[in-house]
Amino acid sequence: MLAGLLPPQVISAEAYTDPPGVFLYPEEEAVITRAVDKRRREFTTGRHCARQALSALGVSPGPLPRGERGAPVWPAGVVGSLTHCDGYRAAAVAHRSEVTSLGVDAEPHARLPDDVLDGVTLPTERVALAGLERRHPRLHWDRLLFSAKESVYKTWFPLTGAWLGFEEAEVEFLAPRADPWPAGDVPSAADVGEPGAPDGPACSGEFRARLLRSGRDRDGHPLRSFEGRWLVARGLLLTAVTYRTPGAGSANGSVA
Repeated sequence: MLAGLLPPQVISAEAYTDPPGVFLYPEEEAVITRAVDKRRREFTTGRHCARQALSALGVSPGPLPRGERGAPVWPAGVVGSLTHCDGYRAAAVAHRSEVTSLGVDAEPHARLPDDVLDGVTLPTERVALAGLERRHPRLHWDRLLFSAKESVYKTWFPLTGAWLGFEEAEVEFLAPRADPWPAGDVPSAADVGEPGAPDGPACSGEFRARLLRSGRDRDGHPLRSFEGRWLVARGLLLTAVTYRTPGAGSANGSVA
């Protein structure tokens, strides 16, 4: 699923279960020595996906220790992003010469808890969400916006080394393509699907994120906005942002 949100220069790998026999390097094992089983499985399968993607990229896989703020430390010349949620783990990687930074995020396709929304959205975003929910009521736009901001942060941080709060990016969704659950339609629970379910309708689209904090990429170009893509399918929602330095082949923040 993730590959459809990324340009061809980015290689991804994903898993819907935790395969047996997956190993960790000692540097990675040290990170989760005291972790509960759920966290251990997420971490291990995520690293497994990353090594699969790196091999497909032509990079010899090795340990991926945790760096600043928990971000994985990628091999020299590589950028990447990891994500996991119940029933899904994924990694995306690219050569730094082709992609400057990227971020991916996966979430269950379900509403955010009631006490979370105000903390991760701006007033203008909540107004926009209300309109989207009226027109496309079966899509959980609140969770989708949360995921989009996670992907935005994962793209921003490697470029700047600075924190970016939820209130420091304003996300705008474009109209979805082929909404399988339009207003007035009442699908069954099976239409929404369980994480990893092989069948069921899908819905996708694009978003823009206006950055409300000043920042520059490694080459000194100001960071004003990112563009991303999203997908809802198989009981999951995915978001992805890819940034290439202006003049390196595409527009600022474009994933095309």
